[in-house]
Amino acid sequence: MNEQQAGAALPNAEHHEGGFRPMTELIDAAANDVDISRGGPHYGSFVEQVRSLMDRARLASPSDELALETIAVLKELNDKLDAAIVDEWSAPAWTRVDLPARGNITLPPFVVDRAGPDGVEARITFRTYHLGGNKAAHGGQIAVGFDDLLGMAAALNAGGVTRTASLTIDYRSITPLDTALRLHAWAERKEGRKVYVRATLHDGDRLCAEANGLFIVLKPGQQ
Repeated sequence: MNEQQAGAALPNAEHHEGGFRPMTELIDAAANDVDISRGGPHYGSFVEQVRSLMDRARLASPSDELALETIAVLKELNDKLDAAIVDEWSAPAWTRVDLPARGNITLPPFVVDRAGPDGVEARITFRTYHLGGNKAAHGGQIAVGFDDLLGMAAALNAGGVTRTASLTIDYRSITPLDTALRLHAWAERKEGRKVYVRATLHDGDRLCAEANGLFIVLKPGQQ
């Protein structure tokens, strides 16, 4: 289940690559107080290089010599990164609202144009790493994008932390790679702790997929 935190959109969110503050301690903070220093000034470039590596690895068919050379380089890099590992609450991912997908490498990169209690509008791009076949995005990767942005819409509408209870996706047409797609997510209604949400994914005027979800607002102290 995907955890989201409530938080107001950043003022003039269209000028920020992200408009959502996921950490509990940031819920009531003013936008200017959001800490975007975690990971340092080059964290965005770091994330992009990792994404580029994932894109290349998806289609790579290396010779054994290149595979062995790459394994050695990657092992050296992993050994270096071991020294930088922190706990999940201290990691830059989820908190870097200045970066696509808030700096989270595991998500398809997206940029939030508008976010508030009435919904979320974002541009999301599926890259080579997200390939499902025949130049189309994998349905599971589409689900990941829906889950995160639906959770954001649910949390902003409810004003509290939410978790995914159910997620249903209808795939209407091919979702292309390397294209800025428009994703709109919003809450339809709230019943107690239940928030019912919907979302659509468009390539121009063409509907690629749509989703329905149920998110549950957590009680105080729940994780």
